[in-house]
Amino acid sequence: MTGPTKAGTRKSSQTPKSAPPEGQGEPAAPLIDAKIRDLADWRGETLAHLRKLMHEAVPDVIEEVKWMGVPVWSHAGILCTGETYKQAVKMTFAKGASLPDPKGLFNSSLEGNTRRAIDVREGEVVNEAALKALFRAAADFNDLQAAQKKASPKAPPAKKVPAARKAG
Repeated sequence: MTGPTKAGTRKSSQTPKSAPPEGQGEPAAPLIDAKIRDLADWRGETLAHLRKLMHEAVPDVIEEVKWMGVPVWSHAGILCTGETYKQAVKMTFAKGASLPDPKGLFNSSLEGNTRRAIDVREGEVVNEAALKALFRAAADFNDLQAAQKKASPKAPPAKKVPAARKAG
């Protein structure tokens, strides 16, 4: 199985840091590259641009491919997914309801209490600074949750319940 590749402050010729897709050995970055190429329309261009913004905002983000080829960006847990539909490219933030969105980018999946999404339609211009801030906020939120989980005291192991005595 091939491990993640280094992104960090990378040159354009380097591939993004990626993890193999679930149950597979191939890194995700080439699969996402292929998905973008195969779209061959505004959706591919949009997904490529959003991906670039993600890497600028969170340089150590890990790319994965899950759920029938959906690009997933992770940092101490899932940050967001990049789904493509006929009418939109959807960036779904796994914990979006917990993130500040002062510029009002979230425009989809607003009814739930966990996730939020941004639908980008053909010809729409995304507020890049606000989107990068959301990407960073998602990474910071995941870091905070991971730190809290690590710091919280673990419950003592459950004691075995003694076997019932036989009536005798």
